[in-house]
Amino acid sequence: MKDLDSAGLDCLAALADERSFERAAQRLSVTQSAVSQRLRSLEAQVGQLLVVRSRPLRLTEPGKVLLRFARQLQALRSDVARELGARALPNERIAIAVNADSLATWVLPALDELVRRGVGLELVVDDQDFTHDWLRQGEVLGCVSTVRQALRGCELRPLGVMRYIAVASPEFLARELPDGLSAANFAQTPFLVFNRKDDSQVQWVAKAFGLRSPRLNERYVPSSEGLVRAACMGWGIGVVPELQVRALLAGGELTALRPEISVDVALYWHQWKLMTEALATPGRVALLDQIGEALARGARAALQLEPEFSERPKKRPERQAGAVER
Repeated sequence: MKDLDSAGLDCLAALADERSFERAAQRLSVTQSAVSQRLRSLEAQVGQLLVVRSRPLRLTEPGKVLLRFARQLQALRSDVARELGARALPNERIAIAVNADSLATWVLPALDELVRRGVGLELVVDDQDFTHDWLRQGEVLGCVSTVRQALRGCELRPLGVMRYIAVASPEFLARELPDGLSAANFAQTPFLVFNRKDDSQVQWVAKAFGLRSPRLNERYVPSSEGLVRAACMGWGIGVVPELQVRALLAGGELTALRPEISVDVALYWHQWKLMTEALATPGRVALLDQIGEALARGARAALQLEPEFSERPKKRPERQAGAVER
């Protein structure tokens, strides 16, 4: 199974991104027949089915294994091209997964310089305990995640702690909670929730009132920015990043409930190890490493730090993700 066909691997990556033969062919500037032939050739090389021809198509487990290799090969090619002074192709990009709250606060400023330099990035958004699944399946080369252990073949870098607090508009508090939020009335009070993976509100209520599994009156707003706006409009209580609402708190548009109570979420950067050291000239850093360093700098400037972040956690075998946060 040596000497895997690079054209077939590029087709596999394009199919994973586009989820159809037609769009994959358009992306690669070839015919659908060429995509099919290259995929069949790659499947013949490995002796296994790599793609389920459904609508939308999906990768098999062997296909996901090869997708990881294809992504890393593409990143290596980009680094070699940069070393040789060649321009990257228009459709070449590095995909990373981030959580919505990080994207809404500190990630874009952290990556701004790289993007201005012409680095092709694709940002995939998911809840921060689920971004790790994108990395495991080979869909992305790096992710911001709450998972503390590195996958085999990956590097792990602590970023910092995202602090979540409960906020609501003064008008909402006066209308719905004139006597304040308490263990007696929280179940009837609307809480704004990002999606069904998000349990930051449940964690905050459990911590505030010493409860184990509180049930909430939930209103779903599947956008970090939209959820904060809904809180300002008086739709309910939101448990949101303190970083995101500092100006709104200072301006009186939002009020913090029980400000001594917070949900602190530790974030980590995970990336695949790419064998670029032997290819790079002294003093130059591989592109994926540059992305990781940019995110680490941005996180240091924006996020909270805890003592455990003074030393990098040891790498251990992968475990199941724990509680889900945005």
